[in-house]
This record gives sequence, C-alpha cells and structure tokens, in this order.
Amino acid sequence: MTEDIIKKIKQLPPLPESAMKIEAVYQDPDSSFNDMVKILENDPLLTADILKAANSPLYGFSREINAISQAVGLFGMGTVRGFALASIVKKSFSLDLSPYGINNDMFSALSKKQHGLMIAWCLKKENKLLGVLSPAAFLVEIGKVLIAQQIMADKKQEAFRDALLELQDVEAAERQIVGTDTQEVSATVFEHWKFEESLVDVIRNCQHPEQAKEENQRASSILHVVRVAVPINGVLTDESIAKAKELVQKYSLDLESFEHALENAK
Repeated sequence: MTEDIIKKIKQLPPLPESAMKIEAVYQDPDSSFNDMVKILENDPLLTADILKAANSPLYGFSREINAISQAVGLFGMGTVRGFALASIVKKSFSLDLSPYGINNDMFSALSKKQHGLMIAWCLKKENKLLGVLSPAAFLVEIGKVLIAQQIMADKKQEAFRDALLELQDVEAAERQIVGTDTQEVSATVFEHWKFEESLVDVIRNCQHPEQAKEENQRASSILHVVRVAVPINGVLTDESIAKAKELVQKYSLDLESFEHALENAK
C-alpha cells in the first residue's frame, strides 16, 4: 500500500464513543440481548438510522420494525451491530466517489443491496457467521472513499476511467492507478480502528478466500460471491449473477438458498 493511503488512514478520527460501546458489548461473551438494546436506545439518532435500515424492503419483513428490541430479536446482535457500525463509520468520511462514476446515493445503495442479498442468503443457514458478515458486507467498500480521494489528489481521474474501461475490473484498475485495492484499504482502516482480527481477515481476503485463515474462509467466500453478484453500480445483471453462481459452486456453498435470495433481491 502506498504511503499516501497509509497517511490518510492514520489521519482518520477515532471512532465515536457509541461505536466503542457497541463493540465492547458485542465482544463481551457475558453480554446479553438486553445489553445491546440499552446501548442503542441511548442514542436516538443511531436508533433512527438502524430502524430505517431494518425496515428496508430488501429484508422482506411484512410488518414495520418500530423498536430496537424488535430489530435485535429479528436480525440478531451481529446483524444489528452491522447496521449500527455502517451508520457510524460512514459519517466519519467525506464521500466523493466521482472517480468511480457513482454518486453518494449510489454508493449507499451498493452497500445496502450487498448487505440485503447476504442477509437473505445467510440469515437461516449461516446465522453464526453474521456477526462478521453483516459489518463486512456494509463496510467492505469503504476503501473506495480513500482511493477516490487519492485519485483526485493525484489528478488521475481520466487515467482511472480509462483503466476501468480497459480492464473491466474495478480492483485491477485500482491497483494499476493507485497501487492498492478496495479490500486492502478497507481492511487496513478497520485494523487501524482495532476491530477484531476475523473481520479484518474476511475483508482483506474476500477476493481470494483461500488466503484467509481457515476459520474465516467460508465468510470470505460468501462476501466474494455477494460482491460479484452486486457490482459497483448496484445492479444485478444476468452476467453478474452467472459469475456469482460459478463462485457459489466453486466454494461449495448452498446454491439453492442463494438462488432464493436472488429472487428476493430482484
């Protein structure tokens, strides 16, 4: 990774106290459902953000979720942690994704669609992995914010657009123009903020799950599939779905439940 990107990461402000409290509760093996609910209820703005996210049609609940306790009960502590961290972390960045040809709303929708597909796929059969996968799906793309800043600082917007057209691979274009890629930058950001090693490992290796620690390879594989299915413009296409299904089979994941999740996502 370049010195310029490392410098940007080191200059990031510390996470707000609300995030630290959420992490402390989540990482404490003796904490309970009620402990998480109490922490979240003490922050009305964060509560509103979480309930707005939880009520997205992406998750398919027929009734409105109007209380944090209800959200934690339906999604679990790990997934609600993901909602909370996504809200907190994204407010720590000044967003300008113009080098990628997307605006802030499209970037937000990308994370939500990736997360929605992952939840629909994993909520029943991979529930134990959601503590890592929920924040990973919401936050894996955050590295693009710093890469975009660097592209603009170096005045390489045109070179980056040309690389995207030529290579048809976002991460390959990032490496060619900036010398690093989204998942590496994102992982380093969360390493800087002292998130748990498993989350950092899953994000860092989500393009090459076989390079993750053995216990994190399944989660990295799932994240890889979801990112391929929902590309940077947030639109599932026949091509992206076909590529994602190839990865599902390659990683020996559950194709039937993935296809069902795709129907919900569409």
